[in-house]
Amino acid sequence: MGRHDITVARTPQEARDYTRALLRDLDSLEFMVDNGLIESGVRCIGAEQELFLADAGWRAAPIATRILAGLEGKEFTTELGLFNLEINLDPLKLGGGCFTRLRDLLETKIGLVAAEARKYDTDLVLTGILPTLSKSDLSTSNLTPEKRYFALNEVMNRMRGGPYRLHIRGADELNIEHDNVLLEACSTSFQVHLQVSAEEFVRFYNVAQAVTAPLLAAAVNSPFLFGRRLWSETRIALFQQAIDTRRTTSNVRQVTPRVRFGERWVEGSILDIYREDVARIPAVMAVSSSENSARVLRNGGVPRLDALQVYNGTVYRWNRPCYGVGAGKPHLRIECRVLPAGPSIVDEVANAAFWVGSILGVVDKYDDVSRRFPFEEARANIVAAARRGLNAGFVWFENRGISAQRLILDELLPVANHGLEIGGVASEDIARYLGIIETRVAQRRTGAQWFRTSLTRMIPRGATAERMAALTAAVVRRQCDGMPCHEWPLAELKEAGGVKQNYRFVEQIMTVDLYTVREDELLDLAAVVMDWKKVRQIPVEDEDHRLIGLVTYGAVLRHLTRRDVAEGGGASIPVREVMDRTPMTIEPEATLREAVRLMREHQVTSLPVVKDDKLVGIVTLDDFLPMVERVLEE
Repeated sequence: MGRHDITVARTPQEARDYTRALLRDLDSLEFMVDNGLIESGVRCIGAEQELFLADAGWRAAPIATRILAGLEGKEFTTELGLFNLEINLDPLKLGGGCFTRLRDLLETKIGLVAAEARKYDTDLVLTGILPTLSKSDLSTSNLTPEKRYFALNEVMNRMRGGPYRLHIRGADELNIEHDNVLLEACSTSFQVHLQVSAEEFVRFYNVAQAVTAPLLAAAVNSPFLFGRRLWSETRIALFQQAIDTRRTTSNVRQVTPRVRFGERWVEGSILDIYREDVARIPAVMAVSSSENSARVLRNGGVPRLDALQVYNGTVYRWNRPCYGVGAGKPHLRIECRVLPAGPSIVDEVANAAFWVGSILGVVDKYDDVSRRFPFEEARANIVAAARRGLNAGFVWFENRGISAQRLILDELLPVANHGLEIGGVASEDIARYLGIIETRVAQRRTGAQWFRTSLTRMIPRGATAERMAALTAAVVRRQCDGMPCHEWPLAELKEAGGVKQNYRFVEQIMTVDLYTVREDELLDLAAVVMDWKKVRQIPVEDEDHRLIGLVTYGAVLRHLTRRDVAEGGGASIPVREVMDRTPMTIEPEATLREAVRLMREHQVTSLPVVKDDKLVGIVTLDDFLPMVERVLEE
């Protein structure tokens, strides 16, 4: 999606024209592979760095276009969300101190972006998911204002035929709906590329698939989304569901997801992967390029394969096959998309070295991994790694059961060391970066573990929003120190910046774990729930979670008093007879100042929080107590 000439096929003829170009590109690629036109004997690595922008309150800062306007160089580019940026690094030849050069490049380029961001009182955050993200950040006003992103949003909405649904269960549970494609912008990654020849592509790709799970287990860094504690690498579930265009069916038919690991080991060539995708997954975009790849080949040129490139950019394999042209020569790459951004630059480079070394080492030691264990086990390992990180258990070669930690320490790290040696990487680089992986895994101190342990230490002080801000602030400060995450001190609540920074909006303090009743239920039920749970008001909602009323402690008490006097304890009545049918409400994006004003003006102690006619929370006087406590502490 890095191109700017991407469009939506508006007519059936435009769709057919694009499909024709796509099939022609596949034929052209097949010709290049069969006739030895793909570059061979060259081993290069590359990387793409995605990142978040955070304002002075550590919340998402949607100012990417302003920052980019002050930067020179095509390597700096937009992402889907205005609170994201991407940096594309030039490829490096594998060997010598290439990973230290990669680190230097990252530090230089990120430093340039950081300097520009500081002009807007904004910081850069390298992390898989920004802890302070809220659902209100995902409005279409934060969609980067470029045609290709609006086109993507339009076509994805049309294909889904309904809301985006996200359901992830970890220590907490997240079950939400959304109305646009910006759920995808909730995650950022550090994407690593490895150039391979056409002849070796299948062996290398299958090995990349096999080692993805242990790589991910060692690199997990995204345990939170919208303040909920979910998977060790929540990005995996988030991205798959955010880009899923499948509709449910009434039978057991299997429909291929757009984000996936794959269905089987690859056997023939890179064409097998592309053909599988084109056969199963419909194109969602088109390209206005006039290149005819077959004509370019006939004239002795090197085609860009525009149609295939655009299609491949909308099919999200965790290990993506890539075609490119560099210095006038066509080449093939494997792109690892499973790694999260962060926790630090040196951690990212260590992850890259571990990935490259593991592939080269396993290829040299085992050659054909497809004969070592079933593909289904490799795919299941990914889910286990994403859920539990280093606590995961895997099925490995010869169908052996083994823990993630033992697999990495006892088997993969020695193999990765060997792989980097045969790749010509300097011994200093090997020791430095694989040493980081070894210590991180031995101590079980991944980024995800640092996040979780820090949060546990902060509870119960402060509200959830303040804790998430403290985590974000701590990440930024420790990233600047240049240390790997296993050396980081835990985050402290005071790093959030105090009350003024973190208690500004209703969504930051509102209660979302609600007790509700329906209008036809017994009023006695509402009364006993208030007594059991020590609440003084209960929202009344319908089956679609629309707010239709509010029952307060005072209303219940008045009714019970009248009933005892008039009826001597007669039969109870439904909730609807005493509920307030027009309660004062507020939106989650409203300021706390506005909430206080409404409470005072209407002499109420609570405000149901409503978004798009749906009940999403409630804010009461009790919810202000953490803020008062923090004021007293300060």
